[in-house]
Amino acid sequence: MPPTPPKDRLIVALDYPTAREALHLVDSLEQTCQWFKVGIELYYAAGNQIVEQLRNRGFNVFLDLKLHDIPNTVASAIHSVTQAGASLLTIHAAGGAAMMTAAAKAAKSPNAPRLLAVTVLTSMDTEQLSGIGITASPADQVLRLARLAEASGITGLVCSAEETALLRKHLPTDTLLVVPGIRPAGSSAGDQKRIATPGQAIASGASLLVVGRPITRAADPATAAHAILNEIEQEIASTSSV
Repeated sequence: MPPTPPKDRLIVALDYPTAREALHLVDSLEQTCQWFKVGIELYYAAGNQIVEQLRNRGFNVFLDLKLHDIPNTVASAIHSVTQAGASLLTIHAAGGAAMMTAAAKAAKSPNAPRLLAVTVLTSMDTEQLSGIGITASPADQVLRLARLAEASGITGLVCSAEETALLRKHLPTDTLLVVPGIRPAGSSAGDQKRIATPGQAIASGASLLVVGRPITRAADPATAAHAILNEIEQEIASTSSV
């Protein structure tokens, strides 16, 4: 099977407060990218309409809502967003087995998005975890939640690049690993703690990369996106030649 093209492995995060600003960024990328992330900031402002607008333009949508509530509420929320046509939707693995099992059942409905369980946010490190009473390292906590998600019927995860190689050793080969916290060499880490370059993330086993500010705040977003796509392509070529 040929490797997935770079364009299908990059998700651009539309972290904007309005649909107008988000779509302006989409237009500025000039069809460079196929995937866009709609997070809670944009979704709260524009709702399912922004998902539908992106889908109508031919793009794939990663709806990053990080659902975390009682099982029935999360299942109902999945049914509510299914009509918009997103391809991926996040829930929090920390919601537990009952919640994730209910979510997985709801996602079996026709046209429902594939679910991704968020493990440990890339803004958190050992100190941050300790502050909420978790004494495990980020890697151990990610693996624990990943195994719980798998047992609950969830076949995709959100994790940092630091854990992808570990997860590849312990999970089925078709597990989808979506990795945020991507920062090209020389970029500011911002509020992220566990980061990696695009090449490092692909090399460690990431399926898809989520990139926001290095593209959206660049002087020329299309050029920034092209540079990341080129780095992904180079790493794919390097891996394929081994």
